[in-house]
Amino acid sequence: MKIRKVGYYILFSWFVAGTLCLGLYPCKNKDTQTTLDIAMEKAGDNRQELEKVLRHYQQSPADSLKYKAACFLIENMPYYSYPVGKQLDNYKTYFNWLRHYRKKTPRQLSDSIRQFFGPIGELEKKQNIHEIDSAYLCHNIEWAFKVWQEQPWGKHISFATFCEYILPYRIEDEPLKYWREEYYNKFDSLLIPLKNSNSPDKENPVAVANYLIQKLPHKYHRYTGIFPYSFGHVGPEHVQYLTGSCREVTDFAVYLFRALGIPCAIDFIPVRGNVNASHLWVVCWDKDGKEYMTDFPRELWPTEKNWWHEHDDSPKVYRSTFSLNRTLAEETGNDGEEIYPFWSLPKFTDITHVYGRHYLEQVRIPVSRLYNTPTKGKIAYLCLSYRKRWIPVDRTVYKRGQLIFNKLRKGSVMRIATYENKELIYLTDPFYIDKNTNELHFYTCEKQTKEITLYSKYQLTNDELFLNRMLGGVFEGSNRADFKTKDTLFVIREKPYRLNTSVKIHSDKSYRYVRYIGGKNSNCNIAEVAFYAAGEDTPLKGKVMGTPGCFQQDGSHEYTNVFDGKSWTSFDYKESEGGWAGLDLGIPTQIDKIVYTPRNHDNYIRPGDIYELFYCDKDWISAGEMQATSDSLHYQQLPQNALLLLCNYTRGTQERIFVYENGSQIWK
Repeated sequence: MKIRKVGYYILFSWFVAGTLCLGLYPCKNKDTQTTLDIAMEKAGDNRQELEKVLRHYQQSPADSLKYKAACFLIENMPYYSYPVGKQLDNYKTYFNWLRHYRKKTPRQLSDSIRQFFGPIGELEKKQNIHEIDSAYLCHNIEWAFKVWQEQPWGKHISFATFCEYILPYRIEDEPLKYWREEYYNKFDSLLIPLKNSNSPDKENPVAVANYLIQKLPHKYHRYTGIFPYSFGHVGPEHVQYLTGSCREVTDFAVYLFRALGIPCAIDFIPVRGNVNASHLWVVCWDKDGKEYMTDFPRELWPTEKNWWHEHDDSPKVYRSTFSLNRTLAEETGNDGEEIYPFWSLPKFTDITHVYGRHYLEQVRIPVSRLYNTPTKGKIAYLCLSYRKRWIPVDRTVYKRGQLIFNKLRKGSVMRIATYENKELIYLTDPFYIDKNTNELHFYTCEKQTKEITLYSKYQLTNDELFLNRMLGGVFEGSNRADFKTKDTLFVIREKPYRLNTSVKIHSDKSYRYVRYIGGKNSNCNIAEVAFYAAGEDTPLKGKVMGTPGCFQQDGSHEYTNVFDGKSWTSFDYKESEGGWAGLDLGIPTQIDKIVYTPRNHDNYIRPGDIYELFYCDKDWISAGEMQATSDSLHYQQLPQNALLLLCNYTRGTQERIFVYENGSQIWK
């Protein structure tokens, strides 16, 4: 069933008759066909609907730009499709639930969606070129031109920018909806004070976008990467809840900005250089064409001064476009060569140079480093690590004994591969480009071996806040329940580096009451504490005491978690200071040892879990599987200069490549 809006564009009724059918686009020789001709052929039975639009905008010279805009949309329409199904619509209520059931975790809500609605089943896929009707397309064009021509900042926006970054009726694979008028009516009123003012900002699209962000009534974003189904883009209705991942929030910004005539695009990293994830964000341009970016709903900031520019080392950055990148699509290598799916319909352009820190114009891969020499014209792919997989993020063609990649940012671990029979065939060992010398360092396993001790399976960057909050934490003993008289047993002065840190207590006193009190601005963040008497292997038991109330206000992070024996639960006191958790031991007891665990994301080595270590020697080679008996794993006879990966088969998905240098895990 085609998308229609009852009563819209009645002016088309006079040419609905068959007089429009075949006369507008007679058959042409395939060698002389334009992209518009090809699109009209692919429209099949829907061709008449598209011809109505073109004929309408050909009637008046005043609509010449609208005719060109219609051609632009139709030419690129064959490259878009979208899934449909009642169950898909049911599953999308997840985003509403995320917004309104804040005391439920995303995992709980995701499971509830699947249980309540049942399996999602098979979904039908529809092609835009077969579904879009004249009313929908003209409604989109008219509203896009309205905001371009009426908004004060529109005078600084070229027609080319308008077509690519305001005009498109969709982002990617979301359902087709009438969204422009709804978004305009809902949000344009927020801009009226600025538009009626004498401020020069009203002619600057970036200034207008930042003004709009500040005026939005609801900017709460509940972030999660957990979904009941792999949705793709969910559409203009569901992204308004501002729940989900960076994709959903970015999509909302695109609908919002474009509906109000603010040109914007989505920039993205297919795989980040040091994290098992992709990322995307919004970019806009000021009246002088300078680029600004934001992780919406934060304020737009100059691209060259943004955090991503300074700290992320992902080798490639792309910008999504509505139009097909035909130049890239035509670079096919050998005739009939299988193309990695990312490049099968490339609707993006390379903008790595915009984010150019640690950036090289060309990187030449030494032929001597290749396992096998590709045939001339073969496509080679630059890949990044994603757990045990490698994901292509760039491609080049092997020419005359040269393998050269263009515009690469430095720092990430990469490797080269070809693509055959839907599999990557690796050509090199993993390597990185040194940021200082620009030299390539390859992780080629050496004959010499070494012993290693591991404390985590994933980098602890996301735990850094929790580790810093341990500094200044104090363990105290007292014989009064109110701790008005107390002794300091131990003060934490170094950040923990492992799950369980054990400290010896040098005191000959006995205490009935013992506790941990958090340092300044720590919210008393801690996961576990165990107090031991001299000569005892089991922690002391007692009545749990502490300051009630957690930051989440839902009982999930109370002081009782500190003594529940679960290292993955923690205390997060409702106030930044004054929180504590302790035990009433019943009788005075001399404390000989304290073992404590920082609040964490459960990526440390956990006793009882089963692990397997791998090293990369052309393929991932197992160094052995073992069950952890403590909070560390010890391996012997590992090749030197090896790239490593530790997998946990018991729980969790966060695993990341690393090397072992100077007795430490160095995450890559």
